[in-house]
Amino acid sequence: PRLALLCCSGSATPSSCHTTSHYALVSPSGSSLTYNRRPSPYHLQSSSVKGILSVQTMSAEEVANAFVSHFYQTFDSSVDGLAGLYNDQSMMTFEGNQFQGSANIIQQFKKVGAVKHQVKTTDIQPSSSSNAIVIFVTGAIQIGGDNPLHFCEFFHLVGTGPGQYYVHNDVFRLNYGL
Repeated sequence: PRLALLCCSGSATPSSCHTTSHYALVSPSGSSLTYNRRPSPYHLQSSSVKGILSVQTMSAEEVANAFVSHFYQTFDSSVDGLAGLYNDQSMMTFEGNQFQGSANIIQQFKKVGAVKHQVKTTDIQPSSSSNAIVIFVTGAIQIGGDNPLHFCEFFHLVGTGPGQYYVHNDVFRLNYGL
């Protein structure tokens, strides 16, 4: 899968996942983000990641918030860790320039250099199909230690199977003073 939400706790058995509220968002590269949320309607699973104790369901908001946190933490620490979130059909528009495919998108991210994101707002909506979510993020980005700039970014997550999502569309813009 491109992205999976797993119920996990140190000494848990599968049945304890129903009582714990500790979950981890895991990408194929193995990077993960642990957070405390109770699941509801979106079904996320993976059979290829160690430590899976049970399949859970989550709301679109929970999926999107976990994705946003994971995306920017991974971007800020290891851009290569984002490659598994995109596929050959993925399209990104970065400051008006379009890139298609995971390798081209990651190459563009690397050209930006060292960054630190600070997310200010996240807006989430269901998409036209039940297996997709749209996300709009605003915040500040610090590039190479310079002064922070405002940015906005749009993501369209599309499901490829139960609980499996990839970034189909990604649009990024810096917001300069008008």
